[in-house]
Amino acid sequence: MRILYAVQKTGNGHLARAQEIIPILQIYGDVDFLTSGSQSQINLGFPVTHDFKGISLFYGSNGNVSFLKTFFKNNYLKFLYQILKLNVYKYDLIINDYEPISAWACKLKGGNIISLSHQSSLFFEETPKPKKLKWLSWKIFKNYAPVIKKYGFHFDEYNENIFNPVIRKKVRNLKTSTSGNYVVYLPSYSDIKIIKELKRTSANWTIFSKHAETSYTAHNCTVFPIDENEFLNSFANCPGVLCNAGFELPSEALYLKKKLFVIPIKKQIEQECNALALKEMGVLTSKKLDFNLIEMWTLSNKTVTVNYSNNIEKVIEEIVLENTSYDTEFLFI
Repeated sequence: MRILYAVQKTGNGHLARAQEIIPILQIYGDVDFLTSGSQSQINLGFPVTHDFKGISLFYGSNGNVSFLKTFFKNNYLKFLYQILKLNVYKYDLIINDYEPISAWACKLKGGNIISLSHQSSLFFEETPKPKKLKWLSWKIFKNYAPVIKKYGFHFDEYNENIFNPVIRKKVRNLKTSTSGNYVVYLPSYSDIKIIKELKRTSANWTIFSKHAETSYTAHNCTVFPIDENEFLNSFANCPGVLCNAGFELPSEALYLKKKLFVIPIKKQIEQECNALALKEMGVLTSKKLDFNLIEMWTLSNKTVTVNYSNNIEKVIEEIVLENTSYDTEFLFI
């Protein structure tokens, strides 16, 4: 069986999840790996069959999506060409992690495609969403990577087709403590803006920044470029994480029983939904960098308890069997 696993690279969470899913998919057949997007800093560790620029969101420096940058930095004619060029017919199954080129190629040409992503979970009516969704934002979100059959990951199993987060083995195996600095990952803010607020607090901070080329220290903040090994070491020993309302990092922080404070990226509908779900679970959220809230959070000992079992192999098996004619007897030959 031939499988195409298509993942977007806006942010690091999708590739982090792919590190766990690709080896499982390889049990079932030959796997081609497609990526599109331009803002990931994770080294996947697997060969990439198709690597496209695709369509990415670009952020400003004050916690927001920059629609001007997003409009001018994407090449829409090249995006259309890549959709038309992709041969979807040679695959028995295409698994899409909110990746637009493979999704639109299958929408236009056909193909056995299913969506397996966090974003997919937001289309189920049971998942938390703000009472008022901006019509245009939801329309764009819905049509970015359109796939009819959906399976999702979320902070809780809101539906039978929504599963626990995928926690990477390298995170599950971390030996943790709370003796280090607080960890910060806020790519939608400039380093200057972050340090301006955090220098007023009584805590010490390790900031991981996509804007920094070398490490440096300012006041009570140490800033590092994005480096997975450095991040995991700081993550393991931190008392808490201050981050945007993404999915993978908050999930891993909850799994490791770290304190968590999230700030959703402005004008980003997925993050608004995530922040609401986390707030309902008891996680502290804010719409902006707020010194008073952050200081209060560092002085508290509140954590949220979750039970994220390692069931991704069973999830993948169920999805493959439901969507192909794969015979599990071959697994035991």
